[in-house]
Amino acid sequence: MKKLVSRMSIIMASVVLMVSFTACGSNKDSGGGTKSSSGKFASIEELKQKGKIRIGVFADKPPFGYVDSSGKNQGFDVYIARRFAKDLLGDESKVEFVLVDAASRVAYLESNKVDIIMANFTVTDERKQKVDFANPYMKVSFGIVSPDKAPITSIDQLKADGKKLIVAKGTTAETYFTKNNPDIKLLKFDQYTEVFAALKDGRGAAIANDNTEVIAWAKSNPGFTVTIPEFGGQDTIAPAVAKGNTALKDWINTELETLGKEKFIHQAYKETLNKVYGEGFTDSLVIEGGKAQ
Repeated sequence: MKKLVSRMSIIMASVVLMVSFTACGSNKDSGGGTKSSSGKFASIEELKQKGKIRIGVFADKPPFGYVDSSGKNQGFDVYIARRFAKDLLGDESKVEFVLVDAASRVAYLESNKVDIIMANFTVTDERKQKVDFANPYMKVSFGIVSPDKAPITSIDQLKADGKKLIVAKGTTAETYFTKNNPDIKLLKFDQYTEVFAALKDGRGAAIANDNTEVIAWAKSNPGFTVTIPEFGGQDTIAPAVAKGNTALKDWINTELETLGKEKFIHQAYKETLNKVYGEGFTDSLVIEGGKAQ
């Protein structure tokens, strides 16, 4: 019996030692070691060793992030993401695009499915509690698009006759109306394709989203107009990394500042957004060098 107790004591002591070594091994600095203290993101050195960076983008939100007819990722966010990969890893082909929807962006960072989110991500105080935002590259407000045959020209119109406002789950538009207009009925969808289909078939009276998106969609869909082009103040769009990933956030900020010297974000606008919005919107949408004016 004494031998059995002695053996059990040795086994328990070994387990304690193994747990202690594991805990110590996970506390390397995110800038110079292999993992953060949380173990939920790779260091910059690891990304370089792997020769790959995973960037979350939209698949169905043109002109910011979408998959074209040949299966290739395109859009404003994608254009900038490729440059990030080129400057960090030496080759833009070393980016792995991970397709996300609006509601999954935070979760993909928290679960280490991506290294950076570049999916038209609006900076909010609530999101700052869960992820770390780098400096911005775009400005945005809210807009509302509705059918020409039944235009919604004021927020108050949505409060009458049981009208439903269509929003994408996980967006700032959903948060805004939930907080500021709880009496307006929201019809929520995960995918943007579902959002626009719901407006076309009359399930909702209007769509609320970033004004950049609804303006672009209305221009390519006759019979619909952005009847409220701007409301709710101005926000910014920025890359996001996992909470605590200071090294990668700082790298992005330095990169945006460097790119600002060559007006790269303006170039990205010209290549991806100009055909949608025109040159007149450049300065009202673009943030160069990571610093909003």
